[in-house]
Amino acid sequence: MINFSYDNATKIIFGKDTENEVGNETEKYGRKVLLHYGGGSIKKSGLYDRVIKSLKDAGIEIFELGGVKPNPRLSLVYEGIDICRKNNIDFILAVGGGSVIDSAKAIGIGVTYNGDVWDFYTGKTSVNATIPVGVILTIPAAGSESSTGSVITNEDGWYKRAVGSDLMRPVFAIMNPELTYTLPPYQTAAGAADMMAHIFERYFTNEPNVDLTDRLSEGTLRTIIKNVPIVLQEPENYEARAEIMWAGTIAHNGILGTGRTEDWGTHDMEHEISGIYDITHGAGLAILFPAWMKYVCKQDVNRFAQFANRVWDVEIDINNLEKTALEGIERTKDFFKKIGMPVSLTEANVPSDRFEEMASKGTENGPLGNFVKLHKEDIVNIFNLAL
Repeated sequence: MINFSYDNATKIIFGKDTENEVGNETEKYGRKVLLHYGGGSIKKSGLYDRVIKSLKDAGIEIFELGGVKPNPRLSLVYEGIDICRKNNIDFILAVGGGSVIDSAKAIGIGVTYNGDVWDFYTGKTSVNATIPVGVILTIPAAGSESSTGSVITNEDGWYKRAVGSDLMRPVFAIMNPELTYTLPPYQTAAGAADMMAHIFERYFTNEPNVDLTDRLSEGTLRTIIKNVPIVLQEPENYEARAEIMWAGTIAHNGILGTGRTEDWGTHDMEHEISGIYDITHGAGLAILFPAWMKYVCKQDVNRFAQFANRVWDVEIDINNLEKTALEGIERTKDFFKKIGMPVSLTEANVPSDRFEEMASKGTENGPLGNFVKLHKEDIVNIFNLAL
């Protein structure tokens, strides 16, 4: 286990009707709020009205910016920064899923920076200030409600890039599983794939003695695997929705990465695909992760056999650990298929003619990942495995 420092300041407010507490929580941080959200779903559901009432009851002045898309766009971030500066806004409230939260985080760090906010995403500068962000989570998936990261797509070249800082963790996250009842099955499944991918990025490590975080990771994976089929059949099963919502937070709040070097190569590869083809992030990860696993499993067959046994109940063949490992990978792929995710790039209508381009863009700053360093040719090979 390597040295680590862990500090998660996000206050979690979990349970039924908790969105009604947003005014009381927000007034602790600001009096002028940018309410940031996606499309019209929060208005159709009545959530918007409840949020507005709670904020107004707390005497908070509200400015709005909707229109966040999946794979959130830099152009809308610029618009949000402009609104915040012109109106001296001191707090951002994100109501939605990961895309809305990531966009809100980008606005927050952009407001306090004199240059172009895209500088953070290209590594030209680091985050040293932000205006605070709060969250009402409606889509459990990205874990952005208590993570350090934000991912934004720049329409100029369709670059999808990430930045992270402890300063970017939301100050609070309101999480009511009831708000997820009306999620379409595909979105529920894509969210589950995203959560599982966040755990995979941490689980497959070269650190040999990380048993506690291994067990925490395996338990969280098994919770997701158990409960996703339930909510796909029973969308208003509160207990199953609650398990999934909490699992999404645990998967990406950093606790499962303590004491180990994380990978993140597959996420970086997926960013190239969804940056150009605008596919759902979780779906892209469901396609790429089994291919990545097959490509790198010989790096540590014992770890992959452990994964197969502890997560998927594959009996360990001590005479053929690679067979055990490959069975675990197949069960991962089968699960994604079972819950309605695409499991090949062909299914997602992603052709092979831009593999070289995406691999080149992805490795502009060097190889991807840590478990196995992936160079351009490796990425092209993984794309072909996923085809």
